[in-house]
Parts: sequence; structure tokens; C-alpha cells
Amino acid sequence: MNHLFGWADAVAFQLGGETVRWSDLLGNLLGLATVALAIRRSLWAWPAQIVGAVLLFGASMAVHLGGNASRQLVVLAAASYGWWRWNRQRGAQHPQGVAIRWATNAERLALLAFLAVGTLGFAWLLSATHSSWAPLPDAYIFVGSLAATLCQGRGWVEFWFVWIAVDVVGVPLAFHSGLPVSGFTYGVYFVLVIAGMRQWIGLARRAAAVRSARPAARPDDAAQTAPAQTAPAARSGPPASALEASALLTEGARA
Repeated sequence: MNHLFGWADAVAFQLGGETVRWSDLLGNLLGLATVALAIRRSLWAWPAQIVGAVLLFGASMAVHLGGNASRQLVVLAAASYGWWRWNRQRGAQHPQGVAIRWATNAERLALLAFLAVGTLGFAWLLSATHSSWAPLPDAYIFVGSLAATLCQGRGWVEFWFVWIAVDVVGVPLAFHSGLPVSGFTYGVYFVLVIAGMRQWIGLARRAAAVRSARPAARPDDAAQTAPAQTAPAARSGPPASALEASALLTEGARA
């Protein structure tokens, strides 16, 4: 597999007795860039994640982590979906491509079920095919990364919590697998994820406040104004869509 990646799988340097591959180094640098760009809700987060996934696929195959390698392929597909979705939703109300919100209770239950069933099922597959020396944590990182990327594409705040859980398992697994750069990067991810989570929570709260502030039309008012063909009364404020756009634009400027 290494010959398919050429220089990307070549050894960059030695660190603390561990071999650091170019694919591991560059892939994780792009991973850090992905998190930083996701905090700012930049569309560039998606192409950075796609290129990083290709490089980390090579690094994982080199150290016999089949689950982590498969994870990169699925992350690549999920990131492509997220890139498409954010581009499709760009507009006046969501200038940065996505509406930030909390998942509903039903969506949260579906997410937890996917994490549990997916992890157990993929761990069994890895064990049966001898594709990983640590099938359960390897599978957990794979399924968690997929779930987090899909949730990010839909603008759910919960995707940050899923990434935290992935980092907790990813740090020791990477160091024990001979990928020190990946292990160190998972630790840096944890700090960035906390910062991003706090920002997205604030965005979700402001978006919810904007939605609750929208004036509700009363049926008796509509009945009174319907017969008379008079000029419409002046509004006391901007339409709800403008309020929401203003809130998102202000947050984007702060970021």
C-alpha cells in the first residue's frame, strides 16, 4: 500500500525513539487546520479534512490499523457530504453555510444508538478479519469520527461532544500504535474542541433566541385586517430572517 502514496509515507524524522512518517505529520497538521476552520464555520474546513484523510489513510495502513484506515475513507466521504451541504445552504439567512442548533431528543437517541451498535459491529468485523490489533477502540474511533463528521455537516452542537469522546480513546491508541504525531495531535484536538464547543453553544443559544423573538400572528388580527384593503401597517422591526442573518453575521465577525 505504501507505494501508492510515495513520499507521503516516507520517514520524516525520529521523535523519542518513534518513527514519524510524512503522512502522519502532514495529515495531522491538516486535521488541526480542519478543527480551527470548523470553529470559524469556514467552508475551507472540508477540503482540508479531505486531503488530511487521504494522508492519514496511508499512515494507518503502514502500522496495521485497518479500522483507522477505513475511518479515513469514510471521513473523506462524509466530509464531501458536509462540504456539499454547507455550500447548498449558503444564503442570506446562513451566510456561512449552516444553521447551528442542538439536536432534538429523537436525533440524540439515534446518534447514541448508531455509536453503540456501529462500534460493536465494526469491532467484530475487525476482529474476524484480523485487521486491527485493538479492534474495540479502533472501531470506536472509526464510528465516532463518522458520526461527528455527519453531525457537523448538519450543524448539530453535539458533534463536538462526540469528538471529545473520540479524542479520549484516540490519544493512548495512537501512541501505542507507533503514531506519536497522531497521539500528540489528538491532545491538541481536545483543547481546540473545547473552544469550538463553547462557541457553537453560544451560537445555538442566540439562534434559538432569534427564533423565539419572531412575532406570532394572531388569528383575530388577521380577521380584522382581511376585509379592509388598506395600506399595510409599518413593522416595528426587521423580519425574522434579517434578525437571524444579523446574528450569524455578527458572530462570524467576532470569530
